[in-house]
Amino acid sequence: MNKYIKYFGIAFLVILIDQAVKMLVHFEMDFGSPGQIKVFGDWFKLHYTTNPGMAFGMEIGSEYGKLILTSFRLVAMAGIGYYLYTIIKAKSHPTFIVCIAMILGGAIGNLVDSIFYGVWLNNAPYNAPSPWFHGQVVDMFYFDIWEGYLPDWLPIWGGDYTALWPIFNVADASIFIGVAIILIFQGSFFPDPKPNPKAEEKEDERIETPQESN
Repeated sequence: MNKYIKYFGIAFLVILIDQAVKMLVHFEMDFGSPGQIKVFGDWFKLHYTTNPGMAFGMEIGSEYGKLILTSFRLVAMAGIGYYLYTIIKAKSHPTFIVCIAMILGGAIGNLVDSIFYGVWLNNAPYNAPSPWFHGQVVDMFYFDIWEGYLPDWLPIWGGDYTALWPIFNVADASIFIGVAIILIFQGSFFPDPKPNPKAEEKEDERIETPQESN
């Protein structure tokens, strides 16, 4: 199998799974708490929700914040795609290449939501300048560990109602896992160059040998 097809195929597989799960959730589940499905008691649930911003529910304010975010995603996707091509060509560590492919697949998966879902699923915010590039990302995986109001003394987020682990999707998980594996195993992916004893010996001999005077 062509090495480029193999690794870009991993990214494509992430996109397919991500979009299939999102479509299934959108068409088969009710939105919000009424349609919530308990998978492992109250700890892990399927909960259909949307967010207009970045991974794990983060977002950028202002009327054109979403357009800025989507444009950034387009640029980032192109950069990651080119980087994946270069590390495949350079024969980098296979697991590292897989991680970058997972990150690329996740980035494109959420990008599809941002560009098209405002039109396909009609889920753009009511005040969006256009449904194109303003679609909201579909999320569904909910680890209900803790939710409530943060203490008022906490800087920035004090007094806000929040969940300890926000609702996320397959694309978010793919990006998170890819980044986590890179951070954990970066020593294996980017080993320090091994010293060349022979080269060091020659360098020492050159330094120790006195220069002949003319």
